[in-house]
Amino acid sequence: MKRARIWIMPKQSVFDPQGKAIQEAVARLGFRQIEDIRQGRFIELCLENGLDTLEKAQEFVERLCKTMLANTMIEDFGFEIFEDPEPA
Repeated sequence: MKRARIWIMPKQSVFDPQGKAIQEAVARLGFRQIEDIRQGRFIELCLENGLDTLEKAQEFVERLCKTMLANTMIEDFGFEIFEDPEPA
């Protein structure tokens, strides 16, 4: 069985209020060495066996990200596909 790991992050040009709030909070706790924090999302999917090739799985996950998971106007996404040695 294949799995996909997806990262969705605000584009660098977009203000990230959640990242800024985290940065301010960790600075108050004494972690002042952090120059910038960006906050995003991480999603892991189990893919059906119908996506039997890497190319099919990549096309599927990219379409899913572009149409539903990420707002591509303000977010970037990346993903990796891998074989799960221990199917669920």
